[in-house]
Amino acid sequence: MSKRLISFWLPVFVTLVLIASCAKMSSPTGGPKDKEPPVIIKSEPVNGQTNFREKKITITFDEFVALDKINEKFMVSPPMAKKPQVIAKGKSVIIEYEDELKDSTTYTFYFQDAIRDLNESNAIDNYQFVISTGNVVDSLSVTGNILCAYSLDPPDDALVLLYRNHADTAVMKSLPDYITKTSPTGYFRIDNVREGIYRLYALKDADNSKNFNLPDEEIAFMDTLIEVSAEKNYIPYVPDTTRVKTVKKKSTADTIVIQGEHQLILFKPEKTARYLTGSKRSLQYNLIYTLSLPPDTNGIDFSIQGAGKNSYFLEKSKAGDTLRVWITDSTLYNEPQLTTLLGYPFTDSLGNTIRKQDTVLLRFLIPRASRLKPKPTPFRVNSGFSAGSLKPAQEIVFSAQTPFREPDTSKIRIYEVKEKMRIRVPYKIEIDKSNSCRMLLHAELQQKKDYLYIADSAAFGNLYGEQSDSTGTRFNVRGDDTFSKLKLSISNFEGSRIIQLLNGQDKILRETKTDRDGITEFSQLEKGTYRLRVIYDLNGDGEWTSGDFLSKRQPEPVSFYPREIQVPENYWIDQDWDISLKNIKKVKSTPGANPGR
Repeated sequence: MSKRLISFWLPVFVTLVLIASCAKMSSPTGGPKDKEPPVIIKSEPVNGQTNFREKKITITFDEFVALDKINEKFMVSPPMAKKPQVIAKGKSVIIEYEDELKDSTTYTFYFQDAIRDLNESNAIDNYQFVISTGNVVDSLSVTGNILCAYSLDPPDDALVLLYRNHADTAVMKSLPDYITKTSPTGYFRIDNVREGIYRLYALKDADNSKNFNLPDEEIAFMDTLIEVSAEKNYIPYVPDTTRVKTVKKKSTADTIVIQGEHQLILFKPEKTARYLTGSKRSLQYNLIYTLSLPPDTNGIDFSIQGAGKNSYFLEKSKAGDTLRVWITDSTLYNEPQLTTLLGYPFTDSLGNTIRKQDTVLLRFLIPRASRLKPKPTPFRVNSGFSAGSLKPAQEIVFSAQTPFREPDTSKIRIYEVKEKMRIRVPYKIEIDKSNSCRMLLHAELQQKKDYLYIADSAAFGNLYGEQSDSTGTRFNVRGDDTFSKLKLSISNFEGSRIIQLLNGQDKILRETKTDRDGITEFSQLEKGTYRLRVIYDLNGDGEWTSGDFLSKRQPEPVSFYPREIQVPENYWIDQDWDISLKNIKKVKSTPGANPGR
């Protein structure tokens, strides 16, 4: 019996062992991850082919490839009237086009990093394919940098356009002779350019027309013609079978490096057309209208169909280009749809300013009432006391999302706290005349003293019956000796300038205006990192002025102090600043500030 069992189970056992061992043997052992981009093994025609007239190009690689955002990244220089079709098929990239190629012209097909291997997405960086319809391949180049006018940061996806046609209207009406895109650092290089004299532009192309034809498109232009000659920027031919090595780029977050020969300053022209840019009803009792420009002396006419003027009131923004309407009649603001009538200055198709009358329908869907009794919505008030400390002579502001009613001052108290004593401090509070959602409090508060602010329930409220909750806050007024000071000795520029103090994100904290070299001070500074920008106020109007292409006016130049300034607590810094060089930004944070005290 035992021999029969052994003869039965032995083959089964052996089979299971073999299956298990086979399963283990088939497990992948892995290997080094592929980090190399695809390699070109052939192309039809060859890269650099002359006397080429066909309408199809095939580039073959050593592995399967894919195209990444090809519609965004692919370009042809000079541009074709109809963009070529580019597809990936197996191990090949195929380019087909319908346009007849121009005589004796070198064409460059820019792929940037769109060609990648299929498995690991390793990209061929800045790949270009070149053909010529003439006997030679043009081999000159134009290089430069594009910077945004006000920030001096590199723009996103700006085009660089090169024209043989020197007429000012060429960039507005015809395709360029050569075109490329800027790199993330703002650097550009147009390759395979023919010798000659050119106009050079940069453009943020909003409609993909390759022309400056929209009023809100950003543009940059050179003041003079540029010469492209054999004496500069010669590019040796590199065979396409050479592996393209991807070089890891250094971070440009700390320094803007000027690499190219030509510098272009990109700007958005100031608006000249007048029109209504938007309207909304974000709250049932609040209507907002925005204009492209502040209205002229005739202002804005406003009314609500079927409503009297005492059922709402109007407020304008400080710039005058925004109109806010607060409806005070509950019968009116409970209407789901309001018909409003708006009269404002408008620029017609001929460029003339006319008076336009618009009927604007604004809707607000009022939420369905709950069966449960709703809790009253508290009126939320933000106060200047919430930080716990004030700067000397700091303006104390109360703000809310909706207009204030007159406050109940019998429920608002301020005390000076002195050991166990409380001394009542007189104050005055008033609603901001230009903004009903702001109130200002005036009180004589002294440095290095402690205070207590108390507001009882319903001390504040809005025009719609909402009341504030009770609150209390202890705060103090800091002394001048708890702050730092930055003293700048500015030199080497004649004329008006605006000196701006910025935080680490380039937000303007303060600014001062002067028309001569000398000392500029920023006091009451907190510990932190600061930046400085100077605006060269060439027209003396006290603000930065953008450029204008039609009148050939460049934007007013700016420059940044060459490094961030680290301000310690309770510290005085004396710093020299030579502002003779314009449109300079080097933001690397390095030591080297003059000693402080």
